[in-house]
Amino acid sequence: MSLEIKVPPVGESITEVTLSRWIKQDGEQVAMDEVIAELESDKATFELTAESAGTLKITAQEGDVLPIGAVVASIADGGAGSSAPAAAESAPAAPATGNSQPATEAPAAEAKSIEIKVPPVGESITEVTLSRWIKKDGEQVTMDEVIAELESDKATFELTAEGAGTLHTIAKEGDVLAIGAIVCSIAGGTTSAATPASQPTAQQATTGSSSPASQNGYAAGTPSPAAGKILAEKGVDAGSVSGTGVGGRITKEDALNAQKSAATPAKSSAPSVTPQTAQTQPVTTGTRAERREKMTSLRKTVAKRLVSVKNETAMLTTFNEVDMQPIMELRGKYKDKFKEKHGVGLGFMSFFTKAVTVALQEWPAVGARIEGEEIVYSNFADISIAVSAPKGLVVPIIRNADAMSLAEIEKAVVTLAGKARENKLTIEDMTGGTFTITNGGIFGSMLSTPIINAPQSAILGMHNIIERPVAVNGQVVIRPMMYIALSYDHRIVDGRESVSFLVRVKQLLEDPARLLLGV
Repeated sequence: MSLEIKVPPVGESITEVTLSRWIKQDGEQVAMDEVIAELESDKATFELTAESAGTLKITAQEGDVLPIGAVVASIADGGAGSSAPAAAESAPAAPATGNSQPATEAPAAEAKSIEIKVPPVGESITEVTLSRWIKKDGEQVTMDEVIAELESDKATFELTAEGAGTLHTIAKEGDVLAIGAIVCSIAGGTTSAATPASQPTAQQATTGSSSPASQNGYAAGTPSPAAGKILAEKGVDAGSVSGTGVGGRITKEDALNAQKSAATPAKSSAPSVTPQTAQTQPVTTGTRAERREKMTSLRKTVAKRLVSVKNETAMLTTFNEVDMQPIMELRGKYKDKFKEKHGVGLGFMSFFTKAVTVALQEWPAVGARIEGEEIVYSNFADISIAVSAPKGLVVPIIRNADAMSLAEIEKAVVTLAGKARENKLTIEDMTGGTFTITNGGIFGSMLSTPIINAPQSAILGMHNIIERPVAVNGQVVIRPMMYIALSYDHRIVDGRESVSFLVRVKQLLEDPARLLLGV
């Protein structure tokens, strides 16, 4: 018997995963509960285990995007292999009954319904749009007749009938279809019946007598949609082009050939241009190779969310600057004792996190979110910390940061950053959050406008610390300064609230004693 291994449910909001890696290979023996593959969602990485012992038969390939419940592989036990010889023996038994049986079965098979699928149209194209039906549902079509027009983000393609018969459309105009998806079916006709009719046309083409037949056809001089676009772009008259398609229709290939023949005289009329052009071409050295990598589910999801935030929120950014000298002096004085007592270093993130939690209590709208037609306010502060992980940007959460000390916040930051680097963050680690802090300063960023982490309403951006001359008490002094930015959703947060929030954060950072005294 063979046991199917399917994609298990891995989270309430996760509908598909990517098969990132096979740990066991096809044909290998696996034990029960042994890890055989690694699955990756937009939020976390999961292990797929064998549900029984036996021989692994791989169905899905690395990089495949699979919905929950899709079959990934099967595991066959020792008895499963015995069915293969039986099937192999039954296959040659059919011809033994006589030579007439295959001949009678062939037309019957051809008379069945033929499924027309979206063909592969390019290496980087994974889906197309059915832009127009040229033949309608219920119409009779002939072999190789253009029945529909498919359109990708790069070009337009023709879909032709793979047999003769009655067309039954399945997809509708405007549908976005994946490569291999069924577009329609052709029933009642045979593929062999169309062959004799098409053979004279092919023979006439080789003998040079095809043009009268094609020009006198029902579609003579009529370009297909793709051919029409090419001819219009090149300024070639359709009447001057001989169509080789069904009924004399001008195909895309005909249009391309016409384009080439029309361009030939132009090249020959100015032969002297070629050497001059060659002389002016820049000489390139070295390799010009390109490398393509498939986007991970995490990066695709992050990309979609960032674009949706830009499109669906009234995002605005306000800026301020912070004199970091008081915090730096405090860190320099107590960092050794702090690490000795708490076992963790004293960084800037704990000060910023603590300052944000205090400011959120005074300006709760900055930590609110929109749900439908309601605004949800939180009386707690779950602070999301943006972390750059090997597979992309992740935003784990420090729960109840408002109730934590500086040491507890630093420990939480270290723990979450370690899990992110090792790809061990769970869905719970990244679900929720009322406010986000991102630190581009560690990479040298001087100023930026961070994008809101939906469904939150605001995000604070930290930046690089630069010594700059500033005026203090009427004198110019050199101070370590940092620009801070608050991006917020103007639908919830007004300008007064956003500016006041950022000013409050600035005050707390420039006088860290307030954080310790709660004033």
